[in-house]
Amino acid sequence: MKSMCRRWSDEQSSFSFITYSPDKHGKPFGFVIDSGKDEYPGCHLRVRGFGHTLLIELPPIVRPWRQKIVAHSWDAKTVARLGRDWYWDEHRREYGFQISDGGFLQVFFGPQTDDSSTEHRWSKFLPFTQWRHVRVSLYDTEGSHFWTRRDGVPKSEGLLGFQEHIKAKERCPSVCFGFDDFDGERITVRTHIEEREWRFGDGWFRWLSVFRKPKVRRSLDLAFSKETGSRKGSWKGGTIGHGIEMLPGEMHEAAFRRYCVEHRMRFGGATTTWGQAVP
Repeated sequence: MKSMCRRWSDEQSSFSFITYSPDKHGKPFGFVIDSGKDEYPGCHLRVRGFGHTLLIELPPIVRPWRQKIVAHSWDAKTVARLGRDWYWDEHRREYGFQISDGGFLQVFFGPQTDDSSTEHRWSKFLPFTQWRHVRVSLYDTEGSHFWTRRDGVPKSEGLLGFQEHIKAKERCPSVCFGFDDFDGERITVRTHIEEREWRFGDGWFRWLSVFRKPKVRRSLDLAFSKETGSRKGSWKGGTIGHGIEMLPGEMHEAAFRRYCVEHRMRFGGATTTWGQAVP
């Protein structure tokens, strides 16, 4: 086993055969033995948990996986220069497990090739850590309930459910506003109030929702009459619609006024026809 400084992050610290790094983006938990490979050699143990990562260098108890590939595309000069018509396709081997934020479990038991035909990895979202979506609702201009689609109800899933949602949104009373974009262009927006609900636990663990409050998110759906935003007209493009989270007690106008302030837009008042703002 040789002492080395293994590269992991910009904030790592190394002590002989141990490398330490804080996990600033998420807090995974797991233990994995990694064989390394030609570009990142050296077998090591990776321990992650509670916002920290330790890499401990090990003897070569696990070696990289590789297979001989015949290079049919090589020309005669290349074969003559190398003295062979094949090469090694090499990848690391990993054994262990890791649970990422959001309850995503990965079990590693062999080569990690990013090819489903040769990779040995099993993964699954743990059902006792998940929030399941149970409904989407629409509300009218006064904030009164207009329509609801519940998950699990026949004909409410997939394409049929999506089409039903679109049709209900067209029927639902909406409020339209005019505004001046950051560049002074006059645009209008059509707004709907939409609410979604999630409950804790999935599959056999749906009963866990008894012990946790549902998550309810109310949003203002925005459909713009033209492309808007600082990227409009560029190859990246602006936006023609999305949703914003509504604060408690907000209605259409209050939420959109807040949106205008946050995006360098000047609120222009209500309009009765989408696409024709009242001066």
